[in-house]
Amino acid sequence: MKKIFIALLLVGGLLSSCDMDKKPYGSLDDQTAIQTLNDCMRFRNGLYSSMRTITAAGWINRQEIQMDIFQGIIGNGNQVGMFSTGNILSSDQDIESMWASMYTVINSANYIIEKMEALGESGTFTEAQLQQLKRYDGEARFVRAYCYYWLADHFCQPYSNANAQTAAQGVPLVTIYYPTADRSVYPGRSTQEDTYKLIEGDLEVAYSTLKAYETAATANAPKANSAYLTSYAVQALQARIALLKGDNTTALLKAEEVINSSVYTLTTMDKYADLWSTDEGSEVIFRPFMSSTELGNSTGSYYLSDNEESAWYIPTIDMLNLYEDGDVRFDAFFTIYRSLKANGMTVAAYVFNKYPGNETLKTGTQRNFMNMIKPFRLSELYLIAAEAAATLGDANNVTKANRYLNDLRSKRIAGYENVSLSGSKLTQEIRTERLKELLGEGFRLSDLRRWNLGFTRNGTYSVNPDVEDIFVVSGKDISYQAGDYRFVWPIPATEIQSNPQLQGQQNSGY
Repeated sequence: MKKIFIALLLVGGLLSSCDMDKKPYGSLDDQTAIQTLNDCMRFRNGLYSSMRTITAAGWINRQEIQMDIFQGIIGNGNQVGMFSTGNILSSDQDIESMWASMYTVINSANYIIEKMEALGESGTFTEAQLQQLKRYDGEARFVRAYCYYWLADHFCQPYSNANAQTAAQGVPLVTIYYPTADRSVYPGRSTQEDTYKLIEGDLEVAYSTLKAYETAATANAPKANSAYLTSYAVQALQARIALLKGDNTTALLKAEEVINSSVYTLTTMDKYADLWSTDEGSEVIFRPFMSSTELGNSTGSYYLSDNEESAWYIPTIDMLNLYEDGDVRFDAFFTIYRSLKANGMTVAAYVFNKYPGNETLKTGTQRNFMNMIKPFRLSELYLIAAEAAATLGDANNVTKANRYLNDLRSKRIAGYENVSLSGSKLTQEIRTERLKELLGEGFRLSDLRRWNLGFTRNGTYSVNPDVEDIFVVSGKDISYQAGDYRFVWPIPATEIQSNPQLQGQQNSGY
């Protein structure tokens, strides 16, 4: 059948399966949709729209709510309830839609990558135009790599050299644009080695093409708060993935290259709250564009309400107690709802205020809790460098780990005095700091899994015991042991049913 281009903006919908023969949105012919540089730019903008979607709202909230850091509130309509209560099913629509949407973005990236290559070889573009084409190709490869990284981080066991080549432990890999209804050619799960090889290869190309663009002219140099991908965003993802794989040498190297670039600086204490309310900060490496007429999805609405009388989820007492006096993050992340209503009660409780809504993104008088998501920040690179150096463990790297930990804390805690730690104490302090800094940004499930740690969600609330009566009972004191199968999400049942190659390749426990 005639191949039809899958519109990029489809990613905003809740797709039920990654059927390779998805019907189109509109009627663009994939053979003629991209002919000019202007065509390329429009499709490239579609990929950025996709990045705005898949780095916000449920894409980061679901895994956080699944862990030990938020309590569900009675009357939340069971929103994200499957994750909060640990009753995770392969048939859940949230699981299905995230999996399918990622493959829709991948398919779009594949199409653009193929077109950029063909256009680059056509001989019809100037050198300046070819440089732009290469830039677009690099951006598409970054997006494809990000999608495969996200899938691997949620649907695969922790990476290790021992299991890297085990069959069917990675994700299905699609690298060409070839929509078809022939299910016999749908791919099964790859090995983890092949999954990460594709990710790392794409990021190498993305880095080289974006770096070439940046060095071609002074005006192209990366800046903080960039709405476009840069070579430093590539290195930030490379560092994150290396840490995920246990490649601490590479994680430290990539993190330090970003830190030492001097393009970004840690946000100071007096500006830290602005980082989350106005979405501006000297440490923001990449921030997908959003405006009141071009919105993404709301991240803060999971935790906040305009009337300040309801919430789906609130932070656990353990989270509140992590922050010491003088920590600027406490006031930036938490505020009190004095009339929180649930279960026939009215109580005062802390709510999570990290995504309070940017005033410039409002479309009316009420807050819509829309913020520009910041998927790559310098503070994460400090934490990656600290953890990687501490794990490497020699004297020089222990000194580095302490320096990065102290540098970050000095920008977050008033009156902070440097410490010199080693061994398990250093490791634990870095892990704690990672949770305090990255709370609500989608890392907790991945962190506990790669550290091989379990958790128990604390159902007490010492600052106001009445609040305990409005917690959803089935998730109140939930525990996961280290290695619990739910640290890895199930392959969607619809995918296994529609793809013969996935038979027998479901994750353990489902």
